Amino acid sequence: MLSLITRGLVLLYITTACLINAQLPLPNPPYLPPEASDGAKRSSGQPNPQWSTLLGNLLYFYEAQRSGNLPFSNRVPWRNSSTNLDGKDVGLDLSGGYFDAGDYIKATFPLTAALTSICWGATDHGKAYDAANQTAYLDDMLRWGLDWLMKAHPSNNTLYVLVGNTDLDNAYWGGDVGIPTFRPSFQINDTSPGTDAAAGASAAFSACANLYSSKGFGGPFSEPASLQNSSYSEKLLTHAQQLYSFAVNAPGGQRTYQTSVPSIAGTYSSSSYTDELTLAALLLSYATNSTALYQEAEDYYTKFNLAGQDGVFNWDSKTPGLAVLFAQIAQSNSGLGGNLASWQAEAERYFDRIVKKKGPGYLTKHGLLFYDGDSDSATLNPALNAAMLLIRYAQIASTPEKKSAYLTFAQSQVDYVLGKNPMSVPYIVGTHPNSPSNPHSAMASGGNDISNIDTSPEKEAYVLYGAVIGGPDKFDQYYDIRSDWPETEVALDYNAPMLTLAAMHVLNDTNDPFYTSLEVGAYEKVRPKGHPCDPVFPEACAPTLSKGAKIAMGIVVTVVGLVIAGLLAWYFRVLRSGKVE
Repeated sequence: MLSLITRGLVLLYITTACLINAQLPLPNPPYLPPEASDGAKRSSGQPNPQWSTLLGNLLYFYEAQRSGNLPFSNRVPWRNSSTNLDGKDVGLDLSGGYFDAGDYIKATFPLTAALTSICWGATDHGKAYDAANQTAYLDDMLRWGLDWLMKAHPSNNTLYVLVGNTDLDNAYWGGDVGIPTFRPSFQINDTSPGTDAAAGASAAFSACANLYSSKGFGGPFSEPASLQNSSYSEKLLTHAQQLYSFAVNAPGGQRTYQTSVPSIAGTYSSSSYTDELTLAALLLSYATNSTALYQEAEDYYTKFNLAGQDGVFNWDSKTPGLAVLFAQIAQSNSGLGGNLASWQAEAERYFDRIVKKKGPGYLTKHGLLFYDGDSDSATLNPALNAAMLLIRYAQIASTPEKKSAYLTFAQSQVDYVLGKNPMSVPYIVGTHPNSPSNPHSAMASGGNDISNIDTSPEKEAYVLYGAVIGGPDKFDQYYDIRSDWPETEVALDYNAPMLTLAAMHVLNDTNDPFYTSLEVGAYEKVRPKGHPCDPVFPEACAPTLSKGAKIAMGIVVTVVGLVIAGLLAWYFRVLRSGKVE
């Protein structure tokens, strides 16, 4: 009798432990993106159905990017299990995770930036996922990335930062069943460290641990999504602490990770480790209520001269987001020692220069925030990240006027991306009939001729629903050409800020996204000819003359020609007369 009771208690314990660690059950029937034509229909209600659909589509994109053995719950019918032998070369199981963009490498550095952004956003505007019935999919999406990231961190001072061969991968254009099998695994470790990659992974684990422990930042717009799981949060936090210690104390010193792993230099090279180290300390301090770690974060900010910077916020550059996070934490937990007023001043200096157009960022002719250099390879990403930070910070701005200015500017960027642009294109695949139809995605294209990816096949085989693309050129022109990766490629980090922006609108906006007002077919009427001016087609960047200038030039050439002809005629006439000595 006692043994039966004992076995029963053991079974109960195991069942309880499984339930504690289990992810949320997925909806049945599953959410599936509607046809693009639905994006042209007006909606009403709270939460707004169109914003809720957009949120669901943006999450769906990540499911299309999955690597590894796909589960029975897979919602993307044209995807197949793939790259299940990843890690075999180092005796580990590194299958799973996400392909980073339109090809098939798995890169840790941009993945951790995307996870940090998404968990931060779901901590601020998490109730939107609940309202849109997308919280289970958020949980599923995050775990697919975080569980792989834990496998990529097999010991305290080891982190795998790249799986795949960048040369072979870039040379392969085809579906997920023919991916080249030579997929080496690259790590950072004690003797070959990578401070930025280790700290970036720590930050992702801390941000997501905060989300899974329902540790918000307070205020009316900071309610985490309902996926609290203390056991999972503790696992994430353990990895965050180990990786932060690795970033700080690696015997090999502190350095950028491409120094140790040159194979990543051509794709996701890091410009500095100072911002990641500061971000890791700050998020870990909030996750553990550590005044010591908070002080370390402030000390890093000062030591590395991070104040006063005016660059973009993206997978490589986290500095602009630091003042925002410092301010949020100072407002939420003054016991850590932060001074809200000083961090407000730092954040507002940065935002005021954007809004008042006094920084390096400027607006294109039709209003898209553009940074020379950073925006050239993906125009929408810097603009969406700026909008995300502005909307997040506006709730704690020092004056109502600043709050209004920040929200207005942010909304202008969101509206541009969602169709308020001269192309009448919402730059999210499958959202509207005018959406991009040729994203640079080897998986979705259906072709296998790398020399003719624009025409083979003529029509993209699969709709990559919810994918945010690179965006138009600096002249607001969009060409929709697969081979033009700066405009049409997709990536994990491109979707991340749009998720948070869509979530904010699900919670607070009864009006539809801008794209519901677009004329169907308007893009085809204005679609530009030829090729854009970008790194793929540099020959298209040659200066061109206006029509008036061409006419003036023609007149000048004609006049000069007539003068020369007259002089030649005079010369030969004089020559025949014999008067030239």
